[in-house]
Order: sequence, then structure tokens, then C-alpha cells
Amino acid sequence: MRALVTGGAGFIGSHLVDSLLARGHDVVVLDDLSTGTRTNLVHALRDPRARFVHGSVLDDRVLRAAMADRDTVFHLAAPVGARVVGVDPVRTVHVNVTGTERVLAAALERGCRLLFASGGEVYGRCDGEALREDDDRILGSAQEERWCTAVTKGLGECLVTRYAREYGMPAVIARLFDVTGPRQSADHGHVLPAFVAQALHGRPLTVHGDGSQTRCFCSVHDAVAALLALVEQPLAYGRAVNIGATRPTSIMELARRVRLLADSPSEIVTIDHRVARGPRYTPTRHRVPDTSLAASLIGWQATTDLDTIIAETIDEQCAPAPLLPLVDSDLTA
Repeated sequence: MRALVTGGAGFIGSHLVDSLLARGHDVVVLDDLSTGTRTNLVHALRDPRARFVHGSVLDDRVLRAAMADRDTVFHLAAPVGARVVGVDPVRTVHVNVTGTERVLAAALERGCRLLFASGGEVYGRCDGEALREDDDRILGSAQEERWCTAVTKGLGECLVTRYAREYGMPAVIARLFDVTGPRQSADHGHVLPAFVAQALHGRPLTVHGDGSQTRCFCSVHDAVAALLALVEQPLAYGRAVNIGATRPTSIMELARRVRLLADSPSEIVTIDHRVARGPRYTPTRHRVPDTSLAASLIGWQATTDLDTIIAETIDEQCAPAPLLPLVDSDLTA
């Protein structure tokens, strides 16, 4: 496989790059480093089969140069985290919609197969039963910026579906639910790395709301395995497939598990959602994916338990910062 990974310096993207290289594939990473970091690629960039392009999916010239000799595209480039999207929702629209259309057009021209990374956020505030791929979406007010990712990723899915159905493009949508683990940034508003950082530094673990809201936390290693399997499964092309764990954990329980496994004396405190996220913020109480389609298509299910994910995240935050390669492997465009 000759793969292009957009957003490959990010949390999930960098783990995907590592897995591709471990399987003997050739990889080009395209990333503007707005939320990703070269540090995530410290091991990958020592491999002669890995090349890095510093640029944006919004730049057609750079994008097409990066895709010139590729046969597979993993499109992960997107603003990530509630804090990042909240600061610049306009950029989120440009990257998630315009950027996705440009990636699709270039991939179609090149004849590449493509995987588009969407997310469980597209379902909106559905708090009922486990969510299936064909379920309706329930979104809040258009005046609430928190729905920006849900709307723009949904539009990205529409584009991928159109290219698959009208042009016969081998493309699949992976809806990722609450993927977490090492390399995820606390600065972007993700709960597990935030709790771990607070626990390790003896600061209070800040739980939004009363902590009874639940999420199903999926290991990044499990998620990456699903992405690799989906892009090679023709029966998945033209479809959206949920990827996530299915065992709910309350945010309060997550805080307690982090404190215990980090052996931390930190207290756990609660903060009103409106104080933490703004006066118009509407929390999603529960989000559970139905992953039976992934099981039937690629025989996949999440297998890593939450304590293992927490322990890996603690170990990573305790480790010294890795040194970047001395030789700059960037491509110039």
C-alpha cells in the first residue's frame, strides 16, 4: 500500500502511520501542524518509507503533490476538540467541508481508495439506545457553535457518499466514537488526558456537570485496526460504519479510575457545564454506538479495557519527551 494520511501528525493519525509502517507500507503524511505535532511522528520519521509534507488540505497544489504516487488515502485532517472548534468555527467549516471535497476530487483523479474519518458527534444529542448508522440525527440550535463539528462532518459524509455512489469511488466512512489513549492532547478539551494531567500534578480533577453523563472509551489501537481493515473491505465502500467501544463509563467513574491508577491524592470537583463551556452549551448525556455492522463487515470489536487505556496514557505522560530526528525529512512543495 502507498498511503497518504492527512492529519497524520495528530493523535489518531500518528498511530495509524505507525501501524502502516509496521505492516510494511509506504506512507506520506500531510499535516499543517495546527493541532498535530512532529513529536507524534518521532519514530515514524526515522523510517525511510515515511515522508512528511507540511501543508493543508485546502492547498490544492500541495495536496496533489502529496497524493501524486499514492493508491490509498486516509483522510483524518480536521480541527479536533471542543476548545479548538470553539475558538475558530469558520476554519472548521473550511477544513471539514471544502478540504474534504478537495481531497475527494484529488483521490478520484488519482484513482485512490479512500477512508474518511467522521465521528459519533454527527448523531448530535441522541441520548437513547445504541446508535446505528441509519439512525436519525438530533441537533440543537444552529446558533450553538458546539454543533459545528456535527454539521460539517455530516456534510463531509454526504460528499463521500456522493463520490462513492455517483463516481464509483471506493470510499468508506468511519464514525469514530470517543477514541482515546496516548498522544491525545489535554489542551484540546479531551477528558482522559486532562484527568491524567491533573492527577499526575496533584491538581483537582474537574468533572463537568454532575459526572453521571457516560461515554464509551475506545483504545486508539483498536480504532486504528478498524481503519486498516475497513479501507480494504469492498463491502464497506459507500457506507458509514460505527467504530467504538460499547461499554458505557460515567465521567465521574472515569475520574475515580484515573485517580486510583495514578495513585494521586487529587480531589474530584464538579463544574457546571455552562461555566465550563458557555451559557448556551447543551450536554449530550449518553452516547453508545451499535458496532454490529463493523463486526459483520470486518469482524471487529473493541477489546482493550478502560484500565489499560488509562495506564497507557499515564505512562506516556510520565515518560520524557522524545527527541525529534536530526535529519529533516519534510517534503517541500
